[in-house]
Amino acid sequence: MKSPALIVVALFFAVFAAPIVTESAQAESTQAESTQAKSTRAESLPAMTVWKSPNCGCCAHWVAHMRDNGFTVTVKETEDLGIVKKQSAIPDRLQSCHTAKVGGYVIEGHVPAKDVKRLLKTRPQAHGLAVPGMPSGSPGMENGQYDRYDVLLFKPDGGTTVFGSYP
Repeated sequence: MKSPALIVVALFFAVFAAPIVTESAQAESTQAESTQAKSTRAESLPAMTVWKSPNCGCCAHWVAHMRDNGFTVTVKETEDLGIVKKQSAIPDRLQSCHTAKVGGYVIEGHVPAKDVKRLLKTRPQAHGLAVPGMPSGSPGMENGQYDRYDVLLFKPDGGTTVFGSYP
């Protein structure tokens, strides 16, 4: 016959400790699945390179927005973005404060990550996307105010069409 103390310990474990161990294992499993999903998302998106001024805070916020949305981003800081914009064939009227390249496209300015993902998924015949200027409320320009702005799909000849509109 088993001792009463052993039975009490076994009952205690069955009632209290086993559920805690199971919940802990489930939490670790869920965390591992989440990390794997984020890793898979990042792996399925092409790497992005961003050229920006070393002193521009809004550009750093936009880079954080892209990373938060699964992009792997390499930042190249430069004092002369004009050269990058010229080499990237971005028309003057479409320029903003930073320039990125991803998946064979040019991304100019505060373009939302969801539009970049849609561009990469649909692969239209275009040179890239642009949000001219620095509209309040766009990614990286969050300040409590919201300007209406368009994300423009631009072609190598400089022609544009609206790819997305905000607020």
